[in-house]
This record gives sequence, C-alpha cells and structure tokens, in this order.
Amino acid sequence: MSALTPPTDMPTPTTDKITQAAMETIYLCKFRVSMDGEWLCLRELDDISLTPDPEPTHEDPNYLMANERMNLMNMAKLSIKGLIESALNLGRTLDSDYAPLQQFFVVMEHCLKHGLKAKKTFLGQNKSFWGPLELVEKLVPEAGEITASVKDLPGLKTPVGRGRAWLRLALMQKKLSEYMKALINKKELLSEFYEPNALMMEEEGAIIAGLLVGLNVIDANFCMKGEDLDSQVGVIDFSMYLKDGNSSKGSEGDGQITAILDQKNYVEELNRHLNATVNNLQTKVDTLEKANTKLTEELAVANNRIITLQEEMERVKEESSYILESNRKGPKPDRTTEGQALSEARKHLKEETQLRLDVEKELEMQISMRQEMELAMKMLEKDVCEKQDALVSLRQQVDDLRALKHELAFKLQSSDLGVKQKSELNSRLEEKTNQMAATIKQLEQSEKDLVKQAKTLNSAANKLIPKQH
Repeated sequence: MSALTPPTDMPTPTTDKITQAAMETIYLCKFRVSMDGEWLCLRELDDISLTPDPEPTHEDPNYLMANERMNLMNMAKLSIKGLIESALNLGRTLDSDYAPLQQFFVVMEHCLKHGLKAKKTFLGQNKSFWGPLELVEKLVPEAGEITASVKDLPGLKTPVGRGRAWLRLALMQKKLSEYMKALINKKELLSEFYEPNALMMEEEGAIIAGLLVGLNVIDANFCMKGEDLDSQVGVIDFSMYLKDGNSSKGSEGDGQITAILDQKNYVEELNRHLNATVNNLQTKVDTLEKANTKLTEELAVANNRIITLQEEMERVKEESSYILESNRKGPKPDRTTEGQALSEARKHLKEETQLRLDVEKELEMQISMRQEMELAMKMLEKDVCEKQDALVSLRQQVDDLRALKHELAFKLQSSDLGVKQKSELNSRLEEKTNQMAATIKQLEQSEKDLVKQAKTLNSAANKLIPKQH
C-alpha cells in the first residue's frame, strides 16, 4: 500500500484533490507509530487506554503535534536503519531508483515540512523547507558549494524541488548529518520558519540528526539533470515497514544466516590481515637473510684481512730480529741510518697493531650483530609458526561456517517447499470445500423441490379422498 489513512464516511475525492493532498505532508494524527524490533506498529489513539490522571485530549494541537513528532522520528529510525542494512547487503553505489533511498528522502521531506510557518503569496499559502536549508551555507561554509549547485540546476523551478536536490547533494557529499546538526543548533534562526513545537525545534530533530551519521557508510550517486524533482509526490510507503506474517516465519532463519555471513566476513577480513602480516614478516625474513649473507661475506673478508695482517706482523718481527742479529754480528753501521730504520719499523708496527685492534673491534661488533640477527630470526620464525597455526584454525572455522550456511540454506529451501506444499494443499481443500458447498446447495434445492412435490401430492390426495367417499 502506498499510504495508510483512517477510514471515513466522506465521499471519494477527485483525482486533483488526491494529488493536492498527497503533495502536502501526510501525518498519522489519529494513529500512534511505534517500533517493534525492526517493524512498524500502527495503533489508533482511540484504542489507547488513558490513565486516571488528567491528560490533554486528542483534539489538543500540542498533543497532535507531539504525536506527529514521535511518529516522524520512529519513521526516520526505520527508514535510516533499513537503508543502511539494504545498502550494505547490496554492496554497490546507490542511485535515485533505489526504493529504500526514495523512501528516506520522502521521510526527510516530511520531517523538514513539519511545523513550517505558512507564507502567503499571490497563489495562496506556500510551505517550503528550502528556506531553512539555505541558512546552512551561513553556518557551514562548505555547504555553499551545494547551494550554488542547486541554484544552477536548469530543471528546478520550485523551492520544493531545490530542497529535494539539496538533500541529495548533501547525502552524496556525506555531510547531511553535519549540516542538519549545525541547523538545529541555531534555533533562533529556525524560529523564523518553524512553529515553536515543530520537529526541528524539539528534541526529536536532534535525535534524527544524530541518526543521520550512520548514512556516511553508504555511497550514493545521483544524476539530477533529467530528474523531475518539482512534481514528485512524496507519499510514505508503509508497506516496507509493516510487519507481515509470512515474512516473520523466515525472519529467525534469515537472522541466523545474516549472523553467520557477518562472522564469515569477519573471519575472511581477519584472514586477509593475517596473510598481509605473514607476507610482511616473510619480507622482513628475506631482508634479514640478505643482510646476514652480506655480514657473513664481510666477516670472511675481515678474517682474511686479519690473517694477512698477522702474517705481515710475523714477517716484520722476523725482519726486525734479523736486523738486530746482523747488527750484533756485523760491523756497526751509521747510527743515524740505523735509528731511522728502527723508527720506521716501530712506526709501521704501531700502525699495524692499531689496524689489528680496529679490525678485532669491528669483528666483535659484527659477531654481536650476527647474534642479535639470529635471535631476531628465531623470534620471527616462532611468530610465523604461531600465525600459521592461527590461520589454519581460522580457515577451519570458515569451512565450518560455510557448511553451516549451506545447511541453513538447505533447511530454508525445505521449509519454503513445505510452505508451498501446504499452500497447494490448502488451495485443494478450498476447492473441495467449494465443491461440497455447491453439492450441499444442490441437495438443498432438490430437497426443496421434493418438499414442493410432496405438498402437491398431498393436496392432490386430499382432493381425491372426498371424491371417493
């Protein structure tokens, strides 16, 4: 059903009157809108029991406005929740043809129209929510781009169409909640457009603005150049939210399947994170192995250099001892030449000794670094083993969840098949009942005919009996 209105004894209105009424805000003043879990419940106010305490009557304007605010807030909750859940299950960018998105804009339009002050024009009274939305660019400078884009659209001729375009652009920009909060916080500016007990002036407006934050998780894309936003009829489709008996049968199974799919998605996401961590650790291990190989090569070069220096030191020692022996045995040469050679030999020995000490320090440093690298490698290998074990267990859980999903899907199919069989059996029983009713009617008709014939025979017999006497 497109809209729900209370029954009335008035004659059926014309098409023009229906269109004009649909373009206005539709409020359930004689109903109370409430939420039962994820569903919408409608209850007539006349059926609600009143407490002995004195309360305002249903004809009180303040009471009706409060009821309208509560109804619109509950409708906004259901619309936003349904839009987020359906968009996440759909998994793609939403467009203007998506039914839950259309209903969301209709509900938002009704919320913005609630309690608007009527402005008198040459064509009569005009109620438009474009005026309050124009104030947003004064409060949030980023909204000026949206307002300018709306004013530049060539197909918009009415303030209502501009307001609808503004809502769509704000949702595309993912700033609708921010703009609505900034607007609601400036009630001194809104008082120019709204009555004191309007939704935007009360607590319900702040609640709806907070609920709009959840819409930042969805992506929407609208092409408004060819869309007729001026002449659209904003009627709330309550059939999307009213509780249905057939749909409630499989709601429990659908909830289980949804929970399992959420767990599966969580496990898959965790698996991807673990795979990325394992890849990063593997990259680090490869880098450490390359660094270890390079350090091993440098250590080998340093060892070769130490061996060469040791051999050279032995050779210098032998030369110095040979020179000393020759000096002792042979004639004493010139003291100056001998002193220069000895000082050069000592200098060379000091340099070689210092070089050896430097090489030994570098070798010790390389050995300590190698030990630290080996310890880090062992810790990384242990961590990789633990991650692989966790990954195996998570994959096993994913397989179990998939098996459980298939089992639940099979059970759901079997239950659907049972429902179909029962419906077929019910239709067959209804056909047999109709046949039996027709047979009963024929028997009743034949019984009536027999009664008439019996009456006729009795009257004839009564006529014949006097003649025989």
